[in-house]
Order: sequence, then structure tokens, then C-alpha cells
Amino acid sequence: MTDALEFSRPFALERLGAGRAEVALEASARECEALARRLDLPSVRSLRADVTVEAKPDLGLLVIEGQFQAVVEQVCVVTLMPFEEKIAETFKQHYRLGAAEDDEEEGDQLSPEAPEPLPEDGLDLGEEVTQQLSLALNPYPRSPGAELPEGASEPKASPFAALSSLRRPTRSKKEES
Repeated sequence: MTDALEFSRPFALERLGAGRAEVALEASARECEALARRLDLPSVRSLRADVTVEAKPDLGLLVIEGQFQAVVEQVCVVTLMPFEEKIAETFKQHYRLGAAEDDEEEGDQLSPEAPEPLPEDGLDLGEEVTQQLSLALNPYPRSPGAELPEGASEPKASPFAALSSLRRPTRSKKEES
């Protein structure tokens, strides 16, 4: 595991055996500050998660299921003012247990449903939650009640629209003969 991760919670698979484990995670204030820098947010006020890790050796899978709650501050795309947003999401991630040489021959690694190989540096539940949080963030956050200015919702003409008048008319093959 690398110490560079902002919210690192390594999980030793030896703890699991062939069963399941439930883990509660909570980011400290310092970790929240580091997560805010990583996710380019004004602040992450809190991040808490409950995660279940289960080995399914008969299927060759490691299944991670969880839910998290976060309170973040985002910048509204309309007002450009920061606002608080509460995020609550569930997630499920599958990892392959052991080497899967047959997958490469069949091309299953390209399938979106195919389980990922376990990371070489081990399983980090904090990083799993961080990645899920980054996916849950609204890319165009809008504070409650923020309205676009009048006429702003109408699409503007393309900057290339003026060039279309300079374009020569194309002739069809029939016209050329």
C-alpha cells in the first residue's frame, strides 16, 4: 500500500478466509481536507462508509458491497457560490480471485461486467470508497433554487456557423457527368 492515498484503509484478505467481513470507515478531518484537494472541492466535511467484503471462491470472486454518506461543499455552476451537498450512495464491486488466464483468450477482460483483477498492492477499502465518491459527485453542481439567467438556456450558434456560408456547394456524381 502506498502512503500517498488520502483515505487509506488497507484490508488484509487473510482476515477474510472464505467468509465475509463488515467494516465501518470514517475519514478524519485531515483526511477530509486531503480528499477535498484530490477531488477539487472547496471541502469535504464528512465521509463515512459501511462496507462488506465477501469471498466467493466457488465463483473465483471477491465481492465488495457498501454504502457511504458524505457531506461536501461544491461550487454552483450558475452562481459560482459554494453550497453544501449531502451524498448517499450504495455500490458493488467484483474482483477476480487468483489468475484468470482463460479470460485473456476469450476477451472477457473487455466486458464491462467482467470482474477486475485484484490490485497488485492489495485491497484498500478507503480508496474504494473514495473512487465511489468521485463517481457520485455531480459534474455540474447547482445549488438549490439557482436559476440560469434569462436566455442562457438557449444554445448559442456554433462559432463555425459563419464558415458554412463560405463553403462551396458540393455536386453529386450525377451532376458531374
